[in-house]
Amino acid sequence: MVPDKKMDKIEGNALGGISVNALSLTLTRSTIKMQHSPTWRIDKCNSVHDLVICLTGTAEYEIGGEKVILSPGRAMLIEAGNRFIGRTLSSDLYTGVAQHFTLDVFGRMDLIAQMDLRHSVEMPHWSMLEPLVRHYRETAPPSSTNLAQHHLFMVLLIEFIEAAFLGWRRPSQAAANNPDALSLSVMVAASQIAADPLNDGIVESALASIGYNQDYFRREFRRQVGLTPHKYQEFKRMERAMGVLAAGGSVKKAAEYVGYADFYYFSRMFKRYIGISPAGYKAAEKRHRDGGFPRGEEDGLAVFPILARKSVIGNH
Repeated sequence: MVPDKKMDKIEGNALGGISVNALSLTLTRSTIKMQHSPTWRIDKCNSVHDLVICLTGTAEYEIGGEKVILSPGRAMLIEAGNRFIGRTLSSDLYTGVAQHFTLDVFGRMDLIAQMDLRHSVEMPHWSMLEPLVRHYRETAPPSSTNLAQHHLFMVLLIEFIEAAFLGWRRPSQAAANNPDALSLSVMVAASQIAADPLNDGIVESALASIGYNQDYFRREFRRQVGLTPHKYQEFKRMERAMGVLAAGGSVKKAAEYVGYADFYYFSRMFKRYIGISPAGYKAAEKRHRDGGFPRGEEDGLAVFPILARKSVIGNH
């Protein structure tokens, strides 16, 4: 069996190391249900971020000297404080949704401001997302927000960020003594490692982009994540191997896929990190596919002592 290249997408994303508990999303006003005629024009500046997703028609925007064209399936992020000018280009109605929001980490830092993002992208998986965007638009309360809107918007926002992400901005010197900035830097490094664990140089590359003393940062990484950066990389390699095994691949094939020439050594490392042998994990997955619950799962307990469940990343 040759591992599917799609498996590289298991954790190949910008937010892979960001803790759910660290994020706080706020929809700052009701959803704007765009329905603009061919004569529509706009020139304004918002105090919060604005995600715009086009459903029909075409429009042109200018943001910071850059021209952006929105057509069905494309989305645009207008960051807080940026002036933008927009106009309809098509004779059809220009429709879609625009949502004002804030996305904070630890309740105090603007996460969007920590990232370099493209202004506009084609939304991935549009055939699946289009019905969700239409549902979001049709069910949005006219003058408020609700729990369902928050959850649906987070899905759309994450899809946009993953497609638009260019890189993390280097923390400023002023942030060096800020514990929030340090914790975010740990998450950023963990995200970079999790996104590319098969790259032998990923740890050095991730740490080189962090504006902290290397020894100090490695100690802080271990304190917050529970593993050193290199051991965290090894663990993420084992998670990739779990995907190969779950798909029916042999232990040898899983070892080769994650970069281990000696599959006996790989088996020892797998058991150390995952808490079960590769063969045992493969057998448990087969039982699950055949309808049997792995031991403990029916009680909501972990089948194996997977290290990630012990991680303290994001606790702050």
